[in-house]
Order: sequence, then C-alpha cells, then structure tokens
Amino acid sequence: MSAPATVVCRREGPVAHLVLNRPQARNALNLEMCVELRRHFEELDGDKDVRVVLVASTGPVFCAGADLKERVDKDERWVLERRRASFAAYDAIARCGKPVVALVQGPVVGSGGEILMSCDFAIASDKTTFRFPEPQWGTVGATQRLQRVIGKIRAKELLFTGRIMPVAEAYEQGLVARVVPHEDLAKVGEEVAAAIAAAPPLAIALTKQAVDLGHETDLANGIRIELAAIERCLADGGWRDGIKKFIQQAETGAANGEG
Repeated sequence: MSAPATVVCRREGPVAHLVLNRPQARNALNLEMCVELRRHFEELDGDKDVRVVLVASTGPVFCAGADLKERVDKDERWVLERRRASFAAYDAIARCGKPVVALVQGPVVGSGGEILMSCDFAIASDKTTFRFPEPQWGTVGATQRLQRVIGKIRAKELLFTGRIMPVAEAYEQGLVARVVPHEDLAKVGEEVAAAIAAAPPLAIALTKQAVDLGHETDLANGIRIELAAIERCLADGGWRDGIKKFIQQAETGAANGEG
C-alpha cells in the first residue's frame, strides 16, 4: 500500500481545497511537501474553473515548521537545495492568480508561517498560536515576509526570542485577517470562499494583481496600475452586469425596508 499524499487537493465546484496532510509529523514541511505544494499551485493557477483556493491542514496543528529530521546525515548542499525547494513552494502560492485563503488552527511554526504569509490572507481559530524559532534551530528563515507583514522591529523581536505569539496579537499586527471560534473555522472558510467565488473572476483577479503590484510602488504608480486594471474591466464588458446586480439588490433592499 502506498503512503498517503503529503498534500491533498480536491475541487468542489469553483473552490479548491488544498490540505497539508502529515498529521503524524504535525504537518512539518518536508521536501515532498514542498514539491507537491508547488505542483498543485501551478496546476490550480491554470485551472479556469477554480475561483478560490482554501489552504488548511489535517489534525490539530497547522504546520510545525520545517521537518528537521529529514536533514539528519545530509550535507550542506542537500540542505541548501531543500531550502530552495521551500522558497519555490512559497513563490508558487504567492504567484497564484486565484485568491488563496489560509484556514489555520493550533500552532503555526516557522515554515507554516511562511505558507500562511504567501496566501492572500488568513482566517485563524481562537486556538491558533505563532512562533518563528529559526535562529534557535541554528538557521535563518522568515526574515523577509514576516517583516513586510508586521514590520522590521516586531519581526526581529519574534525571530530573536522565538517566543509564542497568541492569535489576538497576531490579529493586532495584521498577520491574520480574522479570528473565529475554533469550531466555526471550516464554516467561515466556506462562507468566505463562496463570497469570493460569486464575484466576477476578472474583477477579482485584477484586484489581486493591482493590490500586489501597488504594494511594491508609490501611490502615483499605484493609481496607474489601478487605472490599467479598470480599463481591462471596461474592455471586458462584465462591469455592466455588476451594475445590474447592484440595482437589483438595491431595489430588493428598499422593498424589504432596508437602508
């Protein structure tokens, strides 16, 4: 009997569910998982039927970080190539043109945080914690994405100390977008995915692209990026359907006494 897949991907209509599946190792990231994450996200990026990707995990731990056990008896060259494989996986997640939402529960350690930060945003259960202990393990990691999310000083404090950060603090610092009761995490994830999938796909794709590109430049150039995205939407013609939908909802709301 073959071993179960370390990363499982299933599609339910326009929603793709990608699940880290090494619960016996607390979903610690190994080389096979890096390769599988990259492969799945490259495939999902090209799948026209997929509108949104939910990233979750099996078991009580989202990801316990890198699987250091696989590095026993390996030389420096192997470890470096293994690290490059993880960067390629994170990059594939970040480059995916579809919205990618992480649903996290329990501990998120090291590489787990890198996966989360490569997604567009994360929804966390109230049992989630974060830790970035790479320096304590004698290595370097999370130095780039983390500071871009929470700032240089806060990133240094977490990396230097390796302390556990509770989910409330992670929310305050912008590492997660929402915190929900643990038992509601899957339901909220489905609701968020449904809302994204119901929106016009071109408008969502261009919005994601405009936000990501605009984050890398100043406001003036960011406005140019947004105007280019608007022109593409106008050329597509789907914006007219959006106006019709808005008017219908407004009329329905007025009939129901809303507003």
